[in-house]
Amino acid sequence: MITKPTLLLDEDKCRQNIDQMSQKARLNDVIFRPHFKTHQSLEIGRWFRESGVDKITVSSLSMAENFAAEWDDITVAFPVNILEIETINCLAAKIALNLLVESRPAVEYLNSHLENAVGVFIKIDTGYHRTGIEPLDCETLDSILGAIESSRRISFKGFLSHAGHSYKCRSKQEILLVHDQSATAIAELRQRYSARFPDLVFSVGDTPTCSVANDFTMVDEMRPGNFVFYDLAQNQIGSCRINQIAAAMACPIVAIHKDRNEIVIYGGGVHFSKERMDVENRGTIFGYAVESRPVGWGDIFPDMFIKSLSQEHGVVSASKEEISNHAIGDILTFLPVHSCMTANLMKSYMTVADNRMIERF
Repeated sequence: MITKPTLLLDEDKCRQNIDQMSQKARLNDVIFRPHFKTHQSLEIGRWFRESGVDKITVSSLSMAENFAAEWDDITVAFPVNILEIETINCLAAKIALNLLVESRPAVEYLNSHLENAVGVFIKIDTGYHRTGIEPLDCETLDSILGAIESSRRISFKGFLSHAGHSYKCRSKQEILLVHDQSATAIAELRQRYSARFPDLVFSVGDTPTCSVANDFTMVDEMRPGNFVFYDLAQNQIGSCRINQIAAAMACPIVAIHKDRNEIVIYGGGVHFSKERMDVENRGTIFGYAVESRPVGWGDIFPDMFIKSLSQEHGVVSASKEEISNHAIGDILTFLPVHSCMTANLMKSYMTVADNRMIERF
């Protein structure tokens, strides 16, 4: 019985998302190294293994430590934090560990302090402008590569990019444009460095382009993560359908204000996060209500959405008709704007088919 905010998981939808992305990687003959930062669960990780996955991506060394219990080939797709060198050495003694660098000083520090062999990817900025080296910055790239080649314990794996600016897209056409821009940058790098490094890997990894594009012949590896659950933001972008969203929040009604057309739920920023999206004729929303069913959920109610969040409270805008269909103590279900952040806050999932609890790290 649900008595407090609970993150629901539709295992069937989740497995379908995994299988579809796995199939896309196979059709393109590329390595599928999914990002596990969204679900952070050993059990859900096993669903990937059943789909043929044997390599994974994480976003922190702590996450790598947790998944190292069952996975032995892990890329940490976050600029290496040299202050965690002890953790790096411990992990590298047990698994095939790949790190991410974007500066020569980081490589030089690793070279002086590593006790075990690691692989290294160089982060390339293909337009997101968060981290990474510009593809045409040959001087910086060659300096980093020179430091890698002089190391006894560091092997160069290739170039890694994350087209995070695809999250600003609002159509499949815009997503495909971002994908094409990344392909152009990768082609230039391949032409420049493939003779020098014949086995180098070009790795890409944002959910929008990996979901929408079909041609990945220009890369060697795919690393999407959010696709395992998807969410409203991905639907708004154009990278998924509403019926592919595999996670939803169940929240008790604690107050009803008919005069304001509002329902108050037990479910706030500490449960959903405060990720938001702007919707035409709705303004800012933090989640859409969906039809509750005995198993899972159904269609969204476009006129019933979370309009504001405080720490524990969520204020839901609803029509008078919808308000009359609900009472204090009822459970409302909402699709989150950003499933990664919501899952990180909730720490566990309840499966809709059998009410089984799946724990996160």
